[in-house]
Amino acid sequence: MQPSLWLALAGAGVLISFTPGAGAINTMSNSLNSGFRRSLWGILGQQAALVVHILIVALGVGVLVASSPVAFNVIRYAGAAYLVYLGIRQFLRKPDLDQEKAAALRNEPGLSMFRRGLWVNLLNPKAVVFFLAFMPQFIRPEQPLLPQYVVLAVTVIVIDVLVMWFFFAAAARSFQRFTHDARGQKVLNRTFGGLFVGVGVLLAAIH
Repeated sequence: MQPSLWLALAGAGVLISFTPGAGAINTMSNSLNSGFRRSLWGILGQQAALVVHILIVALGVGVLVASSPVAFNVIRYAGAAYLVYLGIRQFLRKPDLDQEKAAALRNEPGLSMFRRGLWVNLLNPKAVVFFLAFMPQFIRPEQPLLPQYVVLAVTVIVIDVLVMWFFFAAAARSFQRFTHDARGQKVLNRTFGGLFVGVGVLLAAIH
């Protein structure tokens, strides 16, 4: 991939990663509940989903998903329902100042956060459609395809990890002071719960 083309790819990747969405909300929620360092598990799950999306588009399946209203809507509504479920669960979570229970929450297994991050991004068919429109701009058919897809995937994933971890997860640390009392916990739970539900509703409503 030519340096100028790669710079354009990197710039587009930065803009995409900074666009707030379900992944950013999930990252901030994990950072608040489990700590900045451990929020990386959820971020890695989200990246695994991006790899799947890139593979789907690279193999041509993305064209079928984008052109099949039934397949697209099934995945779209499943993703929306999952985000709404996460939001309601977060919204209804009761404040808990018990140190042992708080420690248990902060020690949520990494695999659990990874799995949640995976499903948050995987159940988003718009990501497939987006990559379907995005990827061809940086792929040259006359050149070997595999190296180009590898460079594209690595670039997008590295940028997304950096933005998610050092921007969104780090930003969530500023809210830590609200977790020390019941009222603050309630506000945060309802805020992030509402954001999850809002994104889920938008995913279901926007065509």
